[in-house]
Amino acid sequence: MTGVTFPTTETVDFLVIGAGAAGGVVAKELAVAGFRVVVLEQGPYLRERDYSHDEIKYTFEPGLTNDPKIQPVTYRRSEADRAAPVKAIEYGRQVGGGSVHFTANYWRFHESDFHERSLFGEVAGADLRDWPIAYADLEPYYTKAEYELGISGLAGANPFDAPRSKPYPLPPMPVKSSGVLFDRATKKLGLHPFPAPVAILSQPYQGRGACVNCGFCESFGCEMRAKSSTLVTVIPLAEKTGRCEIRPDCYVRKIETDGAGRATGAVYFDRSRREIFQRAKAVFVCANGVETPKLLLMSKSRRFPEGLANSSGLVGTHLMWDNGAEAQGLFEHPLNEYKGIQVTRLIHDYYAADPKRGFYGGGGIDARFDFYPAGFALHGLPPEAPKWGSEYKTMFETYFNRTMLLMSHTTSLAQAKNTITLDPEVKDACGLPAVRVTFDYHPDDLATMKWMLARQVEILEAAGAQRIWSQPFDLADNMPSRHLMGTCRMGTDPAASVVNAHSRTHDVPNLFLVDGSNFVTAARQQPTATIQALAYRAADYATQAAKRGDLS
Repeated sequence: MTGVTFPTTETVDFLVIGAGAAGGVVAKELAVAGFRVVVLEQGPYLRERDYSHDEIKYTFEPGLTNDPKIQPVTYRRSEADRAAPVKAIEYGRQVGGGSVHFTANYWRFHESDFHERSLFGEVAGADLRDWPIAYADLEPYYTKAEYELGISGLAGANPFDAPRSKPYPLPPMPVKSSGVLFDRATKKLGLHPFPAPVAILSQPYQGRGACVNCGFCESFGCEMRAKSSTLVTVIPLAEKTGRCEIRPDCYVRKIETDGAGRATGAVYFDRSRREIFQRAKAVFVCANGVETPKLLLMSKSRRFPEGLANSSGLVGTHLMWDNGAEAQGLFEHPLNEYKGIQVTRLIHDYYAADPKRGFYGGGGIDARFDFYPAGFALHGLPPEAPKWGSEYKTMFETYFNRTMLLMSHTTSLAQAKNTITLDPEVKDACGLPAVRVTFDYHPDDLATMKWMLARQVEILEAAGAQRIWSQPFDLADNMPSRHLMGTCRMGTDPAASVVNAHSRTHDVPNLFLVDGSNFVTAARQQPTATIQALAYRAADYATQAAKRGDLS
């Protein structure tokens, strides 16, 4: 490792909690601006030599994600139910966070995503609101993220895309068989396929090599450093300044405040379970849409009896997560989908909500193959396929290399009843309360997924699939959720939101929250680009505020 090591007794300028997609960006921006920064990450600091292509370790076991044996999660559909242990949510737990192992889809939000309440109106049973910012406010930061991190794509190829100030820095990745079939089928249906923008290098960029199409992207770390995680992009730049220390294996249990209600630092357990207090002039929490509200709820005090920055009572409410449908198709010839990145083509023709459908919602559809051999053997075949024996073996051998999948990424409406709270009974390995997830679909979310699934089937039929099957809409089959949004929502009214338009908490002026928890709407999933744009914007604002003396 490089960088600096600060004494734990020293008060640094900024403490960043979480070294993932947002935390890595914030750390780099603040360190480059001249501030002393300590980053606390609950997971390890891994390098390329630590990765492998072990499917069991990374897809069946928590190789790079939260381990329920150490940090249990409980789940219930409603407050009336008793929560049971279920890995309902999943997030990256290492330096680089989810950006290390994500599929690397990198969609910008559309302009309409920021003011859908104004466009669509009220949705019964939901709390649909406009963001306090517009796409134009984030556009420069989307662009900065794409160029600093290294994003491959084709500007102008998506006719529904919002305006851009610059093209992508890299051309799109090569198209796969699924992309070719999808491209032909959607054009036949009058739709508009385009190359998927991804945080993967199609060409060498800034000292990193291009993708070698090994096929192990989703759930895996990239040994080639071609996936544009914060681990291999901005975090090294932060450390290179000599003003940023990354402290791995540090599990934060509480943010402390002084008598004036300002954050003074955080108490954490190090890898030896020693309790340490790190002082700071200002704090950024970038822990994700579940761990951020959990930490705030654990940071109670006399001044903040319901949790830190929670005068509104909204910390942990309005949870939004992964919604979507899957349809698979069997084709006549081998597709070799196990090679290359997961996604190379998608459409946004159904992205916008349309009142004519009779419900709120929309989404994007991409072509992919989301399986590795063991996972496909257990979960990839049609539901009616035999589970063992010679016929099962024959089907697996035939289907594995001739199957592709269409996945829709759909809206998830914000509902106050969908929450992250502290389980009153279950504790983690450090004796802290476990996360309790309460979540159920809004009827319009279900209607959207069913409507989109019908479109996916149409595309597979147009592509010439010999056999088509789909996955059920049961919540248990759609867990764990990885896109965790909305639990500390952004807004202008302190009574109706947790952070302001710059991700600064209303209650604590030197406390910022930057991750999916800020989101007011889920758009159509794929939140990473927007999380990172928000992180660049919040760091820019905090830099100027600190230089004005506005954070002390």
